Amino acid sequence: MNSETLFARTAPLKLFFLASIPGAVSMLASALYQTLDGVFVGRFLGATAFAAVNLAMPFVIINFSLADLIGVGAAVPIAIALGKKKEKEAHNIFTCACLMIVLAGIAVGSILYGAAPTLIRLMGAEGEFAVLAVQYMRVYALCSPITTIVFAMDNFLRISGMIRGSMFLNLLMSALSGALEFLFLGVLGWGIWSAALATCTGMAVCVLLALLPFLRGKAALKFCRPRFSCAMIRQIASCGSPNFLNNIAGRITSILMNFILVRLGGETAVSVYGILMYAEGFIQPLLYGMCDSLQPAVGYNWGAGKFSRVRAIEKCCFTASAAVSLLAAAALAAFPSQVAALFMGDSGREVLVLAAGALRLFALTFVTRWFSFATQSYMLAVEKPLPASLISVSTALIFPVLLVVLLWPFGLTGIWLNFAGTSLLAGTLSLGILFRLRKELFRPDLQ
Repeated sequence: MNSETLFARTAPLKLFFLASIPGAVSMLASALYQTLDGVFVGRFLGATAFAAVNLAMPFVIINFSLADLIGVGAAVPIAIALGKKKEKEAHNIFTCACLMIVLAGIAVGSILYGAAPTLIRLMGAEGEFAVLAVQYMRVYALCSPITTIVFAMDNFLRISGMIRGSMFLNLLMSALSGALEFLFLGVLGWGIWSAALATCTGMAVCVLLALLPFLRGKAALKFCRPRFSCAMIRQIASCGSPNFLNNIAGRITSILMNFILVRLGGETAVSVYGILMYAEGFIQPLLYGMCDSLQPAVGYNWGAGKFSRVRAIEKCCFTASAAVSLLAAAALAAFPSQVAALFMGDSGREVLVLAAGALRLFALTFVTRWFSFATQSYMLAVEKPLPASLISVSTALIFPVLLVVLLWPFGLTGIWLNFAGTSLLAGTLSLGILFRLRKELFRPDLQ
């Protein structure tokens, strides 16, 4: 099915299932692998390695953030340009974005590789804890020129109507990465660096496969002679800034949290925080998979002036996000001990009780998290980067830091409650933004 038929003519509810289910499945596969990654490291290499991965992970995600800025930032104007029947403009944005991502991967990867020991030392880590974190980070830095484009290619495939192809590539990436990590850690007995190498190998293989339809001219988007312009770069930066700021602000918050946790509870507290991040890393990708997979359709119809169709698609997105989020909250509240034992099964009872208590408080996050997440995606899809950026930065940095101060007297309990408080404040902010923009969002169709 070509992009015009899928985005402009398919009934909204059918479109939702055609686009969101493959997107959710893709993200679920990614989330399952991320969970297995934590389980493998914790089980095969021990608690210190598990804590080292969680200490290094914010910097690893920062390494991908600039590529994400370009990939997501290009996807929105590409979809809108296709909706306006401006194919040449869409091809040029696509080509320029791919080149920019590769160059950014070289630059950021080089910086991160050289700065890794200093960054980990500044976090307060010493000895084996620090050595393992540096090893893990440096593998991602070395591979970044060929791996950071993987998530952008996922967007470009979906814009071209290749939703199932995108899903199968994501499934392959998760399966290949998981199999290689089990081989490297469980069979060959290699160190923590091999966990990062397994993921990077899976990403690199899928990047090469994802490029094939574009190189063979089988996709709606095609490579062309790049024509860079300041206006295009500003447009990409503007549309990609919400995701970029969310990644950067979120990692700054994670670094701050780890800095505090190392001093409040040492490796154990960092490990418990890591469990919460793995739980979030399982749930949030499902929300992202549903909302992000609909962005090309929303952008296409927004560009075509079919605003009532945009609203119908978003209604499906908000409803499904609420259902997934509330089910996740119930599951975490009901089975906190079992979730904790997945990652820290060989730890003492005291540690498991601490982790289970943290998970119960963390479950409250998803009672309201869905609303701000869906609203941010909506704003991004219709080229409203400022409201999307406000939600993004507030959720990832401003509200968490504010709550660190307000909840400081509660110690570690205040850290665990930080997530739920942030989610509630973000939901309130999102409701205010939707109310403020109601006239523009509810205008009649142009045709």
